[in-house]
Amino acid sequence: MELDLGKPMGIKEKITYRFFWTLAWIVAKTFFRFSTVNKDRLPKDTPYILSPVHRSYIDSPLGGLITKQRVRFLGKESLWNNRLGGWFVGALGCFPVQRGTADRAALRACQQVLERGEPLVMFPEGTRRSGPKVKDENMFSGPAFVAARAGVPLIPLGIAGTDKAMPHGARFFRPAKVFMVVGQPVLPPEFEGRVPRQAVDDLTEQLRQSLQEAYDQAQTLLAEKS
Repeated sequence: MELDLGKPMGIKEKITYRFFWTLAWIVAKTFFRFSTVNKDRLPKDTPYILSPVHRSYIDSPLGGLITKQRVRFLGKESLWNNRLGGWFVGALGCFPVQRGTADRAALRACQQVLERGEPLVMFPEGTRRSGPKVKDENMFSGPAFVAARAGVPLIPLGIAGTDKAMPHGARFFRPAKVFMVVGQPVLPPEFEGRVPRQAVDDLTEQLRQSLQEAYDQAQTLLAEKS
């Protein structure tokens, strides 16, 4: 089944996205005093997969603030049950995936987003984790597979402080300093035809190492400023 990625951004969507991006930036600067390091590592003219560590629910909106360009996220189809609500989250970059849809369909949708030239956020740890280490057993191969298929770089993003700003079980965020460090891009090799499983595993490990380096640097900066 073909997933609905929505139409390219129209003028209303662009205005909506820029307004709420600016609002989120102001709120984040006020409450989290966030700083971004190595922002120049983000590709400027090509799509990419942004791969942040995941320690808090606010990692997603904060990660989207490192660039003014719209970034895309996977969202539950139920968000589109309300027409206005669906338009709103779609304008902010989410696109729907049906509950129960096969993983292959979701990965195909991710590849289509990249083919349209838009950055995509994929959390390589899948769900929220805890602790200072990016563990091998927590890594999912989806981001590496999509990057290899689409021929786009993986951009690690270390985020430190969000676990204090909104820890597990918290219903609201609290003021806390946050550092975001853009890691060294991980470039997939070129493939003709099917992507070998071993190549995906190797690329996932490269991403894990680069993500750990970025996360270590973010944690160090946070400790120095605390």
